[in-house]
Amino acid sequence: MYLTDIPILIIRESGIMQNYKAPKTDTLFVMNEVFNFEAHYQRLGFADATPDLVDAIYSEAAKFAEEVLAPINAIGDQEGCQWNDGVVSTPTGFKEAYAQYVDGGWPSMAHPEQYGGQALPYSLASAMAEWFSGANHSWAMYPGLSQGCIDTIKAHGTEAQKDMFLHNLVAGTWTGTMCLTEPHCGSDLGMLKCKAQPNADGTYKLSGTKIFISAGEHDMSENIVHIVLARLPGAPEGTRGISLFVVPKYHVDAQGNKGARNTVKCGSIEHKMGIKGSATCVINFDEATGVLIGEPNRGLNCMFTFMNIARIGTGLEGLSASEASFQGALAYAKDRLQFRAMTGKQNLEGPADPIIVHPDVRRMLLTQKAFAEGNRALAIYCMRLVDETLYGSDAEAKQHADNKLSLLTPIVKAFLTETALEATSHGMQVYGGHGYIAEWGMEQLARDTRICTMYEGTTGIQAIDLLARKIMGSNGELLKIMQTEILTYCHSIRDQQQFNMMANAIQSHCDEWQQLTADIGKSAQQNPNELGAAAVDYLMYSGYVVVGYMWLQMAVVAQQKLDAGEGNKDFYQAKLHTAQFYFDRLLTRTRAHVSAIRTGSDNLMSMPEALFQVS
Repeated sequence: MYLTDIPILIIRESGIMQNYKAPKTDTLFVMNEVFNFEAHYQRLGFADATPDLVDAIYSEAAKFAEEVLAPINAIGDQEGCQWNDGVVSTPTGFKEAYAQYVDGGWPSMAHPEQYGGQALPYSLASAMAEWFSGANHSWAMYPGLSQGCIDTIKAHGTEAQKDMFLHNLVAGTWTGTMCLTEPHCGSDLGMLKCKAQPNADGTYKLSGTKIFISAGEHDMSENIVHIVLARLPGAPEGTRGISLFVVPKYHVDAQGNKGARNTVKCGSIEHKMGIKGSATCVINFDEATGVLIGEPNRGLNCMFTFMNIARIGTGLEGLSASEASFQGALAYAKDRLQFRAMTGKQNLEGPADPIIVHPDVRRMLLTQKAFAEGNRALAIYCMRLVDETLYGSDAEAKQHADNKLSLLTPIVKAFLTETALEATSHGMQVYGGHGYIAEWGMEQLARDTRICTMYEGTTGIQAIDLLARKIMGSNGELLKIMQTEILTYCHSIRDQQQFNMMANAIQSHCDEWQQLTADIGKSAQQNPNELGAAAVDYLMYSGYVVVGYMWLQMAVVAQQKLDAGEGNKDFYQAKLHTAQFYFDRLLTRTRAHVSAIRTGSDNLMSMPEALFQVS
């Protein structure tokens, strides 16, 4: 059963209705045909995760996204959340949709049976998270935050703490948050001031204020479990003195039963540019009772469990926006009649041709499509790596997967969200003036997506993480691991001459990637600013290369299917055309990034600060 009593915003122009469609076919193409998830699941011990079961689950997930979440997306934007004396109400339909989500068992899919989960793979649940976000970004943030909370408690909590919190979190009757940011500190958590005082019974009293807390207060669940960073008395300064705590909205006993209200209160909600249906809260802790999770003063290490999951999730949000914007732009481009094609009339019966016949419209549509599908392949590739780290039995293989994931996580977060800004901008542009008007939904996509490059670590933070921490911090070893895989694959298809151009392009980029890394490292020894000056361009360069690697693999599989006469011919031909577009028009953007990197830091840092002024 799906919601029938929620008002549905229907958007029309010339008889067309713009509806989100979950990209099930493309997702299964990547999972089954490119990366052979059937064998992957069997090897990891998920014998029940057969293609038939995955298909059935995804069919229901697609219905939920299309029939429940998408219809209330615009309503969430129009109404927003409401705050009244600490109580937050979500937009019309949000609470009902979440109840249906819980009743359907969706929150429990990838969690252990001992806590009420269904023990299905992480990747199976995560792939469809894109669809929920594509249908309704604001709504999807509520259950999305819970997954990181669950994984943090699973990874670092005691057995008693797991029994207290996980059953209800896994069931979805409780939700979770991540409380890091304070008014005076965001990315620089070493400045954190929230305090935790020990109690005689082993619990702690937390006092302080956290800001920008997504899903920090709402009316969709019975309890909210906050994962909170705070300092113990006498803790070292900086990040070495941060501990991690679980602080519920309502007290919880040892059996996991909800008790009286804790001294946690929402002081206000933010009025934002986008994701207005997601409550972004100021949370005040007034000697609120919590329990320590993990070791004292090791909280940041534990929090990275949450943060890394959240960063991949944010990348999925960017991907979902690219897909949704492409869907809307494509429908409009096929329906909107303006001018005649440069090659002559195409729509003989109409007064003009649909705008999809115009080269510049094709440029924007293909850019959206290439980013959406290429980025999806990269995201699913990373989900496969996460599966290996979680469920693999071979220690060497687990470490190998973790190494690649360490390199790719900042790329997934930053590249998928930065390209989403471009994709949603193209979506508005295809619509022209209609794209700027609320009823079409394209401007909402652009507004909602803008946050994705900022929260969970800005693009600049991700870039420094990639270049300084991951690349230079490993003396280039993480990069070599990824390069070896890419080059091995390129050599493996040498006999398929139609792909030599693409393979050669990826190979030459791998060689250049390594040389750029060495050159930046050498320059940074003399001037540390060289790392910061090169970081974002380096990350974007890396993103274009690894997504190019994804497109090469998809193109090879598409051609194999065509040669074998299997599957949907149009689907595979579209893959080949889009792959060629990516290599011709998008991969070549690396030239600009290389040029910027090689100019060094002097053009950024030589101008005295005093000269930065309004004239």
